Amino acid sequence: MTDRKIIRRGFVKSVAAIGFSLFIVSMISACSKKDPSGYSKDKRETIGLVEGYSEALPNIVIINADDLGYGDLGCYGSRAIQTPRINSLSDQGVRFTDFHACDSVCTPSRAGLLTGRYPKRMQLDMPLLSENMPFGKSMLVRLGFLMGKLGVTDIATKGGATGIPKHEITLAEALKKRNYRTGMVGKWHLGDYSGNPEHNPRNHGFDYYFGVPHSNDIHPFPLYRNETELEPEVTDQSKLTGLYTDEAINFIKTSKGDPFFLYFAHTFPHRPLYASKDFKNRSEGGIFGDTVEEIDWSVGRILDTLKENNLDSNTLVIFTSDNGPWYQGSPGEFRGRKGQSYEGGHRVPFIARWKGHIKPGSICTESAMNIDLFPTCLASAGLTLPDDRIIDGMDIRDLLIQENSKTPHDYFFFYHHGELEGIRTENWKYFRSINHYSWPMPVNKKFGSLISYTNGPLPLLFNLGIDPGESYNVIEKYPGKARELENVMARWEKEMTDNPGGWIKRAN
Repeated sequence: MTDRKIIRRGFVKSVAAIGFSLFIVSMISACSKKDPSGYSKDKRETIGLVEGYSEALPNIVIINADDLGYGDLGCYGSRAIQTPRINSLSDQGVRFTDFHACDSVCTPSRAGLLTGRYPKRMQLDMPLLSENMPFGKSMLVRLGFLMGKLGVTDIATKGGATGIPKHEITLAEALKKRNYRTGMVGKWHLGDYSGNPEHNPRNHGFDYYFGVPHSNDIHPFPLYRNETELEPEVTDQSKLTGLYTDEAINFIKTSKGDPFFLYFAHTFPHRPLYASKDFKNRSEGGIFGDTVEEIDWSVGRILDTLKENNLDSNTLVIFTSDNGPWYQGSPGEFRGRKGQSYEGGHRVPFIARWKGHIKPGSICTESAMNIDLFPTCLASAGLTLPDDRIIDGMDIRDLLIQENSKTPHDYFFFYHHGELEGIRTENWKYFRSINHYSWPMPVNKKFGSLISYTNGPLPLLFNLGIDPGESYNVIEKYPGKARELENVMARWEKEMTDNPGGWIKRAN
């Protein structure tokens, strides 16, 4: 037998072994995903009406940019990119300087925003891929998933969910309790509905949908209206911001007789970058800046539409980003970028305007997170939180409305690919590990305890109050604080292990 035949036979056996292992992993994963929706026949039954609530129901518009950095807007210090309409939104409302996405990559961040829960509870640990991708690439991803399950690497998600689980309650579903008309425009990235219709936003509380299933670097990249595929592959991405804006405006105009919720999730400035001919080469920030300036134009058209239809006096408008910038874009003064738990990966712009409620031109320096939008919007609409599950977010209406209010959070937790990496409390931030996608930072193998830590690169302790750029590890000076935060992380992990979905037995 020749060496070539031996190699070929070994390769075939390896592929067969991988295939069998993938089958076993998928079966184990499927068997372990018990649907806890039996707590209630209708998810909305878990949400109640606030007694005595008599205010007019506010319209809610959330605009979520993709990979927009903290320093990419004029009101956050950018001089290369002109954003006059977003700046005016800040002038008319409140601008947060310490607002965070719950994860530094797309899918988990969006899952947290729409449910108020850490994405770890949903097994949505990293960006989802197309279910219709070519077989070869799909096998590589599945191999990475297997290796992650076996603890060999964290190449792929350790959770394994293919989309937002049906038992989760999205903000759109919750607001239906108050008969809101709900619409979603733009990038979904919470399940590829072109391959699995149950992941379509229409099955998660949205009355109307126009957009794409995932990021624009994943193919196929189709365009949908509701359940209808309009284009199997968007070949001219430069038209997307304009198309999204027209659809969002139409939704607002056709909804003005009822309270409405619009979730407008832009494709850009995620790469690859495209701007329409009216914006290409217009900014001093390159093609990245061009896409941001077109988003600014889009925000202006939304604001103008609200005003022209006498809706701006009772509409809460929120502008934010799903995570920090990727290859291009500015994280401002902060360290790190998309895919990292450093501040630059998840500290993002956040601006809110609600006339008659939020003081114009105010600035909030307290910390908050996008998981707070779910409870805040529910409270603003006179709704209670679901009583059958833990909601990790907090109602931050006081931060929006009352100056000098304090954050309701004791701790924030930072995950990477489903691994708990760090924790934040007040200005202290502690890392036991830190990664960029799949490339780990070196670990001090000799580390025995926090007190014995000398000069290894991990763990890390930063005081963001005087070191927002996370430049100086002060763990040797404050070992007690590091040990305290490590203990909190351990308690949190135990709670998540004991009750990963965060379910609460409902009272009968």
